[in-house]
Amino acid sequence: MTLAVRRIVAAILALLLALPLAQARAAYTQAELDQMLAPIALYPDPLLSQVLMAATYPLEVAEAARWSRRNPRLKGDDAVRAVQDRDWDPSVKSLVAFPNVLARMDENIEWTRKLGDAFLEQEPQVMDAVQELRHRARAAGNLAPDERYRVVEDGRAIVIEPAQPQIVYVPYYDPWVVYGPWWWPAYPPVVWAPWPGYARPYYPGVTVGFWWGAPVGLSVGFFFGNVDWYYRHVRVVHTNVHYYRHHYDARGFAPRAPGRWEHDPSHRRGVAYRDPAVQQRFTAAPQAPSQPREIRTETRRETVRQTERRATERQRRTEERRREVVRPESRPQMQLQETRPQAQPRVQAPEAQPRPQPRAPEAQPRPQPRAPEAQPRPQPQPRAPEVRAQPRPQPRAPEVRGQPQPRAPEVRAQPQPRTPEARPPQRQENAGNRSPQRAERRERPSDSRAERGRPPRGNDRS
Repeated sequence: MTLAVRRIVAAILALLLALPLAQARAAYTQAELDQMLAPIALYPDPLLSQVLMAATYPLEVAEAARWSRRNPRLKGDDAVRAVQDRDWDPSVKSLVAFPNVLARMDENIEWTRKLGDAFLEQEPQVMDAVQELRHRARAAGNLAPDERYRVVEDGRAIVIEPAQPQIVYVPYYDPWVVYGPWWWPAYPPVVWAPWPGYARPYYPGVTVGFWWGAPVGLSVGFFFGNVDWYYRHVRVVHTNVHYYRHHYDARGFAPRAPGRWEHDPSHRRGVAYRDPAVQQRFTAAPQAPSQPREIRTETRRETVRQTERRATERQRRTEERRREVVRPESRPQMQLQETRPQAQPRVQAPEAQPRPQPRAPEAQPRPQPRAPEAQPRPQPQPRAPEVRAQPRPQPRAPEVRGQPQPRAPEVRAQPQPRTPEARPPQRQENAGNRSPQRAERRERPSDSRAERGRPPRGNDRS
């Protein structure tokens, strides 16, 4: 019994000693908060809220930064759509649109982890520290609205918003200059090196502590989070953002309703929490439902794969059916085309067709009433009109050709007998008329010579 009692007493003493140490570790001082928040306190409120969310998942931030370095050409909304299927928290996915911010968080991963722990443990104090830093920058004359972003005072809070929702400028500034003289000598502010591609403008009315680069183009309603300065916490304001909605749809869960943002311990990836109370709140209690969630994600993926396989099988079957349906339709068409010319000579082949030419018109009206009787049948309908349409012009053609043949010889035969009958009498009459005239002419020269007293020729002289 003494050994058991000693063990119990030792355990109680260990717990009593650990509690004050845990409580001392849990709270960050105001100097530490100002030191951590100095490089991001002047960011626009939507970007600041999602940087604080993503800081609670340091390992995923490191993975996203490596991906961004491998894909330097993708920026803005295009980069976020490229990582939409990654198993990262939506806040981490959104920072892919801002590779410079993501690179600074990855370079100092310890600072990122502390920022996330402070945000989980002391969220109201973090919001107050941000407002204190903004008031100091405003008092130093280094926080004024311009064409890049708006600065609005809402009571005690200073709100910073982009001048255009679809174009966001991320400033780089020197905390030693922007906030004026630093008030925590033992805790100097976190300072980053100037970002590549950034330049500091030199003209009146512009603070020399800010560097500006190219703007980042985003879609409408890109940021799903924002800061509620009245209640001093971060809220989810837009649930219809494409990467936020897709994150929950891929896992079979409905997106969370607008309201206060909640940390998701499944994306912590085994990183221990600094505060034991926070560790117990996010690991011990949600450990039971986290396993079913992983199972649900696996089942969801498996169901998606099965549905895709079924869809591909259905498409393949439908294509095969279409091919089968198209092939038998084409074959009977070819058969009909082959059989139709075969059926035509069978009807025209018999020699009796030219003989009953006068009977053909009498036989035509008889099959006409029979044709509608065969119309309800699907097969003979296309054949009947084709076979009947061909014999009709055949009997009419010989009738038209037979009529002009007898008329042509009748017209030619009439002039042939008339021409020989008229010509011979004319020739005979002319011959009869010409013969006495020639006789008279032959007699007249002899008379004329005798009358003139010319000597006779030849034998007449003797």
